[in-house]
Amino acid sequence: MSRWAPAVLGLLPRRGDYAGLSRSWRRDVFAGLTVGVVALPLALAFGISSGVGAAAGLVTAVVAGVVAAVFGGSHVQVSGPTGAMAVVLAPIVTQYGVSSVALVTVLAGVVVVVAGIAGLGRAVTFLPWPVVEGFTLGIAVIIFLQQVPSAIGQPVPPGESPLAAAATVLARIDPATAVPAAAVVALVVGLMLLLPKLHPAVPASLLAVIAATVLVAVCGLSAARIGALPAQLPTPVWPHTDLGALRDLAGAALAIAALAAIESLLSARVAATMSPTGPYDPNRELFGQGLASIASGVFGGMPATGAIARTAVNVRSGARTRVAAIVHAVLLLAVVYLVSGPVGAIPLAALAAVLMVTAFRMVSWPTIARIVRSTRSDAVTFALTALVTVCFDLIEAVEIGIAVTAVFALRSLARRSSVTREDLPGPAQPGDERIALLRLDGAMFFGAAERISATIIDDRHPDTSVVIIRLSQLGMLDATGANTLAEIARELESRGITVIIKGIRPEHRELLTNVGVIEALRHENHLVDDLDEAVAHARTHVTAQ
Repeated sequence: MSRWAPAVLGLLPRRGDYAGLSRSWRRDVFAGLTVGVVALPLALAFGISSGVGAAAGLVTAVVAGVVAAVFGGSHVQVSGPTGAMAVVLAPIVTQYGVSSVALVTVLAGVVVVVAGIAGLGRAVTFLPWPVVEGFTLGIAVIIFLQQVPSAIGQPVPPGESPLAAAATVLARIDPATAVPAAAVVALVVGLMLLLPKLHPAVPASLLAVIAATVLVAVCGLSAARIGALPAQLPTPVWPHTDLGALRDLAGAALAIAALAAIESLLSARVAATMSPTGPYDPNRELFGQGLASIASGVFGGMPATGAIARTAVNVRSGARTRVAAIVHAVLLLAVVYLVSGPVGAIPLAALAAVLMVTAFRMVSWPTIARIVRSTRSDAVTFALTALVTVCFDLIEAVEIGIAVTAVFALRSLARRSSVTREDLPGPAQPGDERIALLRLDGAMFFGAAERISATIIDDRHPDTSVVIIRLSQLGMLDATGANTLAEIARELESRGITVIIKGIRPEHRELLTNVGVIEALRHENHLVDDLDEAVAHARTHVTAQ
């Protein structure tokens, strides 16, 4: 335990987290109130969309919002339930039931905490840009599709993917329920698009939901509502655990933990570029988000992550310290204790409309255009990641996207690797035509080694007595490449062709020695550092012959 103690201590809150609060507290409070107003309908909607319920979404926003703000690695990050997490959680709820959510949330939180302590926060920098954008587009499409049943007043078909469920309910539209629900959706969407044009600070989503609720009540429209909400936070309870449940939910917890880490770190990275508060600590961010999910699960909530949209609102509203995110959670806590009854009367179609607009705004069309115009491989990676996200699984989409990116990158690297025959330096001398000077460029690795070997070996060198292989321009070398070089040297030597290797880079020397390249040479003098020395030595062999 003592080995981990310094790492854990470095992730705990410190006084510097609130530096400058005396000057910025007014802006922080205003920003927190603004974000709280924006977050209320989203927390309710994401809770319902995940299958856990509106109350769980609200509890998550309160509990996880405070814990992540205090322990997280970003000064301006706002955390809570998100669309991506709702998408991942929905099939888990369908398969294992709502009772499994508390345990899987705590398990995922523990995994994320351990990842933060182990220093894995920087791993998000290895995610390629097309994969991140494809993942985001896929999430947006799924969120939109998930709202289609509620938008036409139909229950969600059990056991079906969002795409299949949307197709099923659209094929069985009932005008008696579809018309009132569609009217609510049209009102909310119209207000959310119109109100910000009147003034940017107007909380459009909240006002639109209030207007829709009033419309349904006054006109007596038949519309499904949220229903009863708790008038206080649930009593914290540690979820029941046994070996069977842990075994069943381990895979789901890992998937949730991976998504929580990716989404939170991406959101924190975006916030760091938007805010003047300076960089974020990725490992501490994982630590704080993990603790937030653990606390959320104990209070009956759902897994939490950093929320890009709410974080952006927080920054644009002038937030400078963690107090803003804490105030946002306190405002939502006041909703639980003071107005849970009126909130329960909100029609589900109104929340569906909020999420539809949110999903549409998640998509950056200029970014998609830049990716499509960049390279064919990046465009394919982007499209494939988005397609797998929508049709199959979010985590698989990221894995496949990274794998495809790696394949394209290795192919590009292999194509830039080549063998070039050069002229000998200086004035030509008799016998120079029997000396082949070969320069290896790029990388000698598993993706290019066989092709380079074939280029050298297949050339029978009928009039060649000495081959000089220049390695000074070789940037990358792996074990496969080094072993291939040893095989090339042995093959040429077996034909009676002397091999001289010139310019081994210091970082490659140990590897070449270990795999037997040096041993494959006829003499230790055939390993030289200077080109003129290599050519002079080769000429002595030609003269002797």
